[in-house]
Amino acid sequence: MKKILLVEGNLREVNQEFTDNGIKTHTESLRESIDYFTNKLEIDSVNPSSDKDIFEKVKDLDKYDGLIWGGSSLNIYSNTIEIRRQIDFMKECQKKVKSILAICWGLQVAVTAAGGEVKKGNNGAHRGIAHEIIINSDGLKHLLYKDKKQTFNTPAFNYDEVVTLPKDSILLSSNKVNKVMGLNFKTEVSDIWGIQYHPEITYEKMVTLINFRKEKLLQNKSFTNEEDMNSHIQIIEDEIKVSNKDLRMRELRNWLNFI
Repeated sequence: MKKILLVEGNLREVNQEFTDNGIKTHTESLRESIDYFTNKLEIDSVNPSSDKDIFEKVKDLDKYDGLIWGGSSLNIYSNTIEIRRQIDFMKECQKKVKSILAICWGLQVAVTAAGGEVKKGNNGAHRGIAHEIIINSDGLKHLLYKDKKQTFNTPAFNYDEVVTLPKDSILLSSNKVNKVMGLNFKTEVSDIWGIQYHPEITYEKMVTLINFRKEKLLQNKSFTNEEDMNSHIQIIEDEIKVSNKDLRMRELRNWLNFI
C-alpha cells in the first residue's frame, strides 16, 4: 500500500477555531477529497508550525510515495518563527520526497524553499473562487491537467502570489489575478506540482469561510460592504449549480494516479 503525508499549513489555534465553529480543517477536507478517489492509501499528517517533534519526522521522510501540502491563512513574507519552521520543513521534504502536490499556501512555501519569491498580489485577490484560469501549451501537455478543460473556474482563496519562479520552473496556467496558477519544478529529488487554488475544497466551504471571516474581510476592504460580500457569495452559489465534482478535483485525481 502506498503511503502519503499530508502537511497542515494553518496554526493549531486556527484549526481549533475552525473545529469550534463546525468547519473542517484543510487537512480534514483534503482527506475527504482523497477518500472520494481511493481508500487504498496509508495517510499520515503533520503540522510543522505546531508539532514540536516535526524534525524528528524528517529522518524517515523518504518512506512516503508522495506529499500534499495544503492551504493556510498565513502570509509567507510575515517571516514568523512558525512560517520559518514550515519553510525549513519544506526544504527537507524537497530533499527526500519524490512527488509533492503543493496547494495554494503549499505552493508559496515550496517556491520560497526553492529560492523563488512570493509577494502580496498586485491584481487583487481570489475570495472563494478563481475565474477563467487558462491552461497554457505546456500545461496542456502536463499530467496535472489531464482531462481538464483548458479554461476553468475553481475554488480559491489567496491574497498573495508567486512573483519569482524557482530555477527551471514550467508555468502551466494563469488567470487575470495571478500569472502563476499552475507550476511545475523539480529539486534534486522532488517533482513538485503547484497550484494557486483549491480543487480539494468545496465551494460550499468557501462560502462558509467568507461568512466566518466576515468582520476581517470587511475590515481589510476585501469587500466594500455587506451588500458587496453577499453579491459575491451569490456568484459562488451560482457556480455551485454548474460545477462538476469530478472536473473540479481533476488535479488531485491526476496526482494520485501519478504517484
